Amino acid sequence: MPEQSNDYRVVVFGAGGVGKSSLVLRFVKGTFRESYIPTIEDTYRQVISCDKSICTLQITDTTGSHQFPAMQRLSISKGHAFILVYSITSRQSLEELKPIYEQICQIKGDIESIPIMLVGNKNDENQNREVDSSEGEAMAKKWKCAFMETSAKMNHNVKELFQELLNLEKRRSVSLQIDGKKSKQQKRKEKLKGKCVVM
Repeated sequence: MPEQSNDYRVVVFGAGGVGKSSLVLRFVKGTFRESYIPTIEDTYRQVISCDKSICTLQITDTTGSHQFPAMQRLSISKGHAFILVYSITSRQSLEELKPIYEQICQIKGDIESIPIMLVGNKNDENQNREVDSSEGEAMAKKWKCAFMETSAKMNHNVKELFQELLNLEKRRSVSLQIDGKKSKQQKRKEKLKGKCVVM
């Protein structure tokens, strides 16, 4: 059980070139980079709401190569939640997630309570699709994790991916919404309570 700290650590795994950094950068900075620059390991921080107080969402963008198994093990042991990314244009990239998933199971033990998201990225490149979304869904079912297709380039489902991942957290309440910035749903709920909202 990882120590309860003010950090909520999300680790992003996947083969080289599937768009891990693009997803993270799109989420954290709202930018997209066309060129591919391999990552060794980068950590990004974003302030989020956690059990009604503020904590730091720490996103670790790992290397796509398998040269650093010790770093990989450390990332898994410290992680609270995991995003496993493949590219819908590469069947191989989905295959490469299997040993990573197995390692998460091995290190974390009971993964029932750990948020894991299988992500098919690059769904803007449908014409080059090698992995059907139904296959991604089937794999996620087998792994008992959530599934989503995204496009970092088109900014499709990027914020939703991180929000959904946080929604999967059962041990504490974590949200991208920091108190004060209420989501549309919360606003709607308050409206229904009979409060007047000045438009």
